Amino acid sequence: MNLFEYTISELRRLLRRKELSPTEVTEALFSRIAEVEPKINAYNYLNHERAIERAKTVHVDLPLGGIPIAIKDNINVRAEPCRCASKILEGYLAPYNATVIEKLTKAGAILVGRTNMDEFAMGSSTENSATGLTKNPWDLQRVPGGSSGGSAAAVASHEAFCALGSDTGGSIRQPASFCGCVGLKPTYGRVSRYGLTAFASSLDQIGPLTKTVEDAALLLEVISGFDPNDNTSEKMPVPRFSELLETLSLKNMVLGVPKEYFIEGIDGEVREAINKAIAHFESLGAKIEEVSLPHTPYAVATYYILATAEASANLARFDGIRYGRRAKHYEDLLDYYGKTRDEGFGSEVKRRILLGTYVLSSGYYDAYYLRALKVKEKIKQDFSSVFKKCQALLTPTSPFCAFRIGEKSNDPLQMYLADIFTIAVNLAGICGLSIPCGQSTEGLPIGLQIIGPAWKEEVILAIGHLYQKSTGWKPPIPPLGKNVIE
Repeated sequence: MNLFEYTISELRRLLRRKELSPTEVTEALFSRIAEVEPKINAYNYLNHERAIERAKTVHVDLPLGGIPIAIKDNINVRAEPCRCASKILEGYLAPYNATVIEKLTKAGAILVGRTNMDEFAMGSSTENSATGLTKNPWDLQRVPGGSSGGSAAAVASHEAFCALGSDTGGSIRQPASFCGCVGLKPTYGRVSRYGLTAFASSLDQIGPLTKTVEDAALLLEVISGFDPNDNTSEKMPVPRFSELLETLSLKNMVLGVPKEYFIEGIDGEVREAINKAIAHFESLGAKIEEVSLPHTPYAVATYYILATAEASANLARFDGIRYGRRAKHYEDLLDYYGKTRDEGFGSEVKRRILLGTYVLSSGYYDAYYLRALKVKEKIKQDFSSVFKKCQALLTPTSPFCAFRIGEKSNDPLQMYLADIFTIAVNLAGICGLSIPCGQSTEGLPIGLQIIGPAWKEEVILAIGHLYQKSTGWKPPIPPLGKNVIE
């Protein structure tokens, strides 16, 4: 077994027994990156020297002592670029660490680099990146999903043992499904957003992408907790998620299957794989019950009104005055602002700023934004009602497998539907986990989504862990052999 194939859990045991050193682990990972990265383009930035220096001094008895980790390019790491895969932040170096970075550092993790993403986390394919395409390790002609596509592709191709992503409408879970790894969106307020470049502040949440559910639990333990720097952070106790994985029994547990998530148009192989996974849970003793989330059909429209409205306000700060790219040729201040933003932002970011500004404008606020807030509350109430009957929900993560590069680029509405099964979780502020549950006939991963109530990550993690344990799941090595689209 190659060193880069190990999980966090396996590495921790070897490091603590002194059978491996952090330097050996880090060097092995960078060797893998050197071999694979030209095909995948998962990283926007690597810091080999800094990582090795850290590896020489880190204590292996810490929770993540000696474990290398990749960071999405919208999370601040002091003195490193934080471009958000955008031209407008060329040359920008973060002046401080995000809270999650402080927690990882304190836990002994080694930061190896920053992963590619859709610009400002706006997209479902990582095609909206100013730093180039990231390819899916299972088929280099397909997208890895988005916006955390670089993080998912790095973990799936074993260019990272684990990674952090951000999830606003499915941006951790959907790429995890497309790439065949584990992706967790924690409850809103579980993980501090301080130091995360905001897209939609009421929906954004940082979470882990890992090879196994056990690794996701270990990482969540480290990054969770109240942060006075984030006024949306909640003072909730942080369970020992990794120690609770084996304490749950599926016998007589009620798992709901929302009928609205098995819609017409879902790929046949996806439907078959999810049904097979549901049957497996039933064989383990779970009681499967069909439930209804009646406002699900309105989730996509609601999300794109609220998210774009918040994005238009959050992205107003990028004007070329204080930091980042600046227009060189302009007539006056107004022209300077316009040209800086026109040259710096990509087409998808511009589209969302325009839409968000429109729905917040005088005469349209009540018709769109206020109404969307009311529907958001209805969606939240749907989940609250269902969770009185069952402990968790089982759904597809995505209605289809990874699509080809360029296939949906010219049809924003079709692209937005890639997140149709993940968006409602963000609107409700609850937790969701995507785990691999099969492959298509073309060898593309299929993801199962496990949705839980707010602050019940230990439940969905335990359910996911039991599935992986009972099916003998091992992180595979993708082929990396198909033709690359340049």
